[in-house]
Amino acid sequence: WVWLLMTTPLIPASWQGRLTITYAHSGTKTQVVQAQANAPLKIQRPFYPEGDAICHSVILHTAGGVVGGDRLMTKVHLHPHASVLITTAAATKIYRSAGAEAQQTLQVTLEANTVLEYLPQPTIVFSGAHYSQHMRVDLAPGAVWLGWDLVRFGRSARHEQFQQGYWRSSTELWQGSQPQWLDRQQLIGGSNLLTAPNGLHHQPVIGTMALVGFEVDTALLHMARSLPLPTSPHSSTGITRLMTGLLCRYRGPSTSEAQRWMIALWQLLRPYYLQRSPCKPRVW
Repeated sequence: WVWLLMTTPLIPASWQGRLTITYAHSGTKTQVVQAQANAPLKIQRPFYPEGDAICHSVILHTAGGVVGGDRLMTKVHLHPHASVLITTAAATKIYRSAGAEAQQTLQVTLEANTVLEYLPQPTIVFSGAHYSQHMRVDLAPGAVWLGWDLVRFGRSARHEQFQQGYWRSSTELWQGSQPQWLDRQQLIGGSNLLTAPNGLHHQPVIGTMALVGFEVDTALLHMARSLPLPTSPHSSTGITRLMTGLLCRYRGPSTSEAQRWMIALWQLLRPYYLQRSPCKPRVW
């Protein structure tokens, strides 16, 4: 019995994971020039389904989910002229917490004339989770960011509602000293925002997609608003032009419906800001 106690590996109660990825463009190819990972974060080898110019990367979370006390940090840096698409291998699950907060942070630096498409799989926030996510993107002149965030509150398939815990989100996109888009959101489990018209309005899914660094003219805005809308009777959407870009919102019952709508928007916009037809990641 003593021997078993001495040799049984200690399993950490929480993870302190870090992932740093640096991309550079040389000749005609964008490639990973530096990748450092600490568990549970990991990056797969790069893919080039649309040629060498655009690097597709898949981020893995090998622990299967995020628990209270986890601190996960991802840093992404694109050197000039690099073009990258990043996604995740699966949905991110945020488990209920006994009290400690789980945090995920994303820091992105985009140098001149770069494009980053950050298109992760959805996040599922269990009832009872204590979770905070932070994202900051710094864009140099000529850099373009397109990213989305899809969140489901509660495991709806199990009829679970988000009655306990909290979810907080902070997003900042800057170009030099000028803010391009700042967004703060918070949802407290069991609060009035679950049912209020200016909140979830009884819907479990919200989605946000932002394009920043590309001037959207009136014609392109009209085309985006003319795309087929989600068909669920309780879903709602909105599209707003930013100072240099576009902001798209979804609220409704279905993660897959929200993702299909945002994929359609991405497919419309990509030929304009990247001059390339869309190419879906192989893990979708």
